[in-house]
Order: sequence, then C-alpha cells, then structure tokens
Amino acid sequence: MSDSSAALRGRVAAVLGPNIDTDVIYPGRYLNITDREKTAEHLFELAYPEIRSRIRPGDFIVAAANFGCGSSREQAAAALKFSGCGAVIAASFARIFFRNAINLGLPAIISPTAAAECREGDELEVDLVAGEIHDLSRNITIAAAPLDPRAIELIRAGGLIPYLKAKHAAPAAG
Repeated sequence: MSDSSAALRGRVAAVLGPNIDTDVIYPGRYLNITDREKTAEHLFELAYPEIRSRIRPGDFIVAAANFGCGSSREQAAAALKFSGCGAVIAASFARIFFRNAINLGLPAIISPTAAAECREGDELEVDLVAGEIHDLSRNITIAAAPLDPRAIELIRAGGLIPYLKAKHAAPAAG
C-alpha cells in the first residue's frame, strides 16, 4: 500500500447494475427525516431492501455506471454512510452524488470493471492513493482511479464539516 491510512478493507455487501438513482438509494418520501443517522433505516427500501440487513460496518457497495444519478439529495449518500457502508465502488458516479459522498466522508471510488469482477461476499482491500482494489478472496487486482489527495483529506477527517471545524478551531487558551 502506498499509504496504509488511505487503505480500506471490507466485504462486498452487494453488486448492483447501472443507473442506480437516488430514489432507489433513498426514497423521496423520507426526505422529511432530518436526523441523518435515521436515513439508514430506509436505504434501498423500495428496490433492494435485503441489502440493508447485509451491510456490516466497513462493507462495500459495488455498482456499474452512473451510480447516484437523479435527484441531488444528500440523503442518499448519508443513508449509505450511516448504514455502515465503508465505500461505494462504481464504474462512474453522478457528479453531485460523488461530491455529496466525499463531503460526508464516504469514499466514492471509480473503477470501470469492479462490478463485473467483484462478487458479493468478496473481501477487498482498496488503496485510495494508488487506485487499486485487491480482491483478497480471488487474488486479483482491479484497477481504480486514485482519489484526489484533498478528497482523501476530507474522508480522513470524517467529511467536510469535521474537516472545517478542525481546520478553523480556535487555539486552546493557555
């Protein structure tokens, strides 16, 4: 690994197809829920309710192209993060979903072939700096795009708000 603090390890909880939109991830009828942590209770509720019970802390969702398309609602990324999902790996992301995920501290990893190469239950190790996914279950390496160092910094901080709070914290009075 190029930087062990930029490596993630987890299990593939689900492999999904293309065009998973934000309504599938988090149904619009729950937009009135303001507690971000409660959003996880409705993750994939309409289309893939079984996924919610399979996600263990640090697990990955793997998908084909255009993950997070549709509405720009931040709740879709929040529901994934607060479900315990460690990262989403997809061939491509809708731009706003990608930004929302990084701002919330949820790694969004671009890999054109991961959905075809990964299987549910596979154990993965993802190097965010090198842009490599090691499928430990099948002993293969899958190409991914390295994340920008600024995105990694936000993820390490837990998201944009914790990052800004830490960066702009008043020095302790002596």
